[in-house]
Amino acid sequence: MANPLLEIEGLSKRFVGAKGTVTALQNIDLSVREGEFITIIGPSGCGKSTLLRIVAGLDTQYAGSVELEGSPIDKPGIDKGFIFQEHRLFPWLTVEKNIASDLSLSNKEVRRDVDELIELVRLQGFEKAYPRELSGGMAQRVSIARALLRKPKILLLDEPFGALDAFTRAHMQEVLLEVWRNNRTTMLFVTHDIDEAVFLGERVVILKPRPGEISRIVPIEMAYPRKKTSPDFQSARLKVLSQFESVEEPVFTQGAGI
Repeated sequence: MANPLLEIEGLSKRFVGAKGTVTALQNIDLSVREGEFITIIGPSGCGKSTLLRIVAGLDTQYAGSVELEGSPIDKPGIDKGFIFQEHRLFPWLTVEKNIASDLSLSNKEVRRDVDELIELVRLQGFEKAYPRELSGGMAQRVSIARALLRKPKILLLDEPFGALDAFTRAHMQEVLLEVWRNNRTTMLFVTHDIDEAVFLGERVVILKPRPGEISRIVPIEMAYPRKKTSPDFQSARLKVLSQFESVEEPVFTQGAGI
């Protein structure tokens, strides 16, 4: 078996504050293959976002080992794309210039790549639009294209669709899967929504809180594209739901995330 793209071993993270020390993550072991789509779910406060920040190199104060292609992650870099819940676009730049960001569109290679990404995330006709003229889903598509332009080895997504309405969220899930199928960029996707985790992920990592530890890793053995109304999907969803029995204080409702 080939070496994993991302290897996390014995990861623990503690925060020291006025009220004492809080252990956010403890004994996290996770191997991620190149091109794999991993979704991460768990109750609020279980350290999902902290885990992504560490993999992104935004937080380097931790115990354990976190390596990308065999090298320790000790700083941010273009090899690790990060998509936040809010789009964080530059309001004074158009869609195409937001995607290019610090790169010049006068460069033929950059121009070609930006045009290809605009088509991939279905934003044709909005190249000259400004963020204020876009819907929430469209703005997130710009964020995804901007991250992909740098050709990252891994794309980290921290509840990127959490603020969207149900219809837009479902559409964005389809867009993201299309991006993944075309680019095969390795993805770590944090969500509170069980349906979303099962719909997107090849494996679902379930975290439990206080301290944040991996409770289960559930493989989703379904081919793409997936239909949420299919018996196979409902079976996989119930399989994931059943694993929450050992998670402390699970908070979820029928048809909603945790």
